[in-house]
Amino acid sequence: MIGASISRWTITYFAVALAWLFAVLILMVAGVGYPASEIAAPDTLVLVHVLCIGWLSLALCGALFQFVPVLVAKPLFSDRMPLPALALLNIGLLALLAGFLSLGGRLPPVLWLLPLGAVLLAAGFGLVLVDLGMTAWQRRTGPSRFVLVGLASLFATTCFGVLFAFTLAGEAGPMGDLAVAHGIPLHAIAGLGGWLTLTAMGVSYRLLPMFMLSPDVDDKQSRITFVAGTLAIVVAVVGGSIAIGVASGLSAVLSAAAILGAVSAASYGRDVVRIFRMRKRRQLELSMRMSTLSFASLTGTIVLGGAIVVTDTIAAHIGSFVFLASFGWLSGLVLAKLYKIVAFLTWIETYGPVLGRTPTPRVQDLVTEGRATKWFVIYYASVWAGTAALLIGQPVTFRLSIAFISLGIVGIVHEMIRTRRLADVAQSLRLPGGASIPPLLFARN
Repeated sequence: MIGASISRWTITYFAVALAWLFAVLILMVAGVGYPASEIAAPDTLVLVHVLCIGWLSLALCGALFQFVPVLVAKPLFSDRMPLPALALLNIGLLALLAGFLSLGGRLPPVLWLLPLGAVLLAAGFGLVLVDLGMTAWQRRTGPSRFVLVGLASLFATTCFGVLFAFTLAGEAGPMGDLAVAHGIPLHAIAGLGGWLTLTAMGVSYRLLPMFMLSPDVDDKQSRITFVAGTLAIVVAVVGGSIAIGVASGLSAVLSAAAILGAVSAASYGRDVVRIFRMRKRRQLELSMRMSTLSFASLTGTIVLGGAIVVTDTIAAHIGSFVFLASFGWLSGLVLAKLYKIVAFLTWIETYGPVLGRTPTPRVQDLVTEGRATKWFVIYYASVWAGTAALLIGQPVTFRLSIAFISLGIVGIVHEMIRTRRLADVAQSLRLPGGASIPPLLFARN
């Protein structure tokens, strides 16, 4: 990474993603959407899409624009695509949300905003797919394979979303009605399972060894994770689409995909344990310690998913399952990694140009882990409490948990801002000759 090009807009993606995260938390504290509304209600659709597109997808895109070139040891295909992609994604998401609010009666009936938003989102994600896909395609081995499958899953997710949007606006005909009636699980699996989870797994295969000074996991060791995860998505998306087309049930398809997904997650867990055991950096940094809580949440998500399938309580508890997967596993991992990535990129941007010519601080000198730890603890404890509240049907307790989650995230974001401002660096090392404080919301590159 030393001397490598810094993605100019990665920090911008992170900032916008965090703004969307606060938006969804405010709505949840206010009681908008599930569990106050049905899981498929328009208000819940607003929450789900703000969370998955505004927060998780934008944060992941920002990280990928920086780290996919690292994975393949090649420059990003185009440095010009990330900014227009960001603009299209945000405008498209706003239009889509307005369409959902219109669908739920909170705005005048302007359902044409649904297909407009979907098309704009498709255009934004199209730029992301081209830029990252062309970059990752140059080396189709190791973690980049996961990214490519994740991008293919993003394409499938977007296609489903466009079809659903046109259908809800009354523009897709009987085939669209059939897709909306039965295809939502496929849309969710492609998005949460393929795009967000498989991609996060692939990137972590590189970032965890890099930040812990551990040997990389070679292709043979990660093959089970990759093959089982890929097959899970293919079975769900392709097999499920065929089943819908021939009016067959989805139960067998989803069960097969769930088994393959569990195998992939178990293999990934084995590889993560090996990375931790083989590390040369014995004292774990805060980011790594908090990542273990995300992996614990992933385990809990798998166990919870199996339990609600065995007990045939999917309809009653799918909300708690999605909440734990979204906030405990994915959001927790993203927040833990952002804490490290922001410090890492800030250090490179600030001290990389003067490295070797003057004394500089370490990356760890940019952060104060003791102060930040409590915010992560509040976050994870509140996520688990919120999951329990949903399981036992306590909506007031759930909203209280969301308030504490928000408090934890405010603290984490404040720590990242301090890192970006070099607020915790000793004055004697803070700004040696030739170094300057980087801009808060973008990189100088």
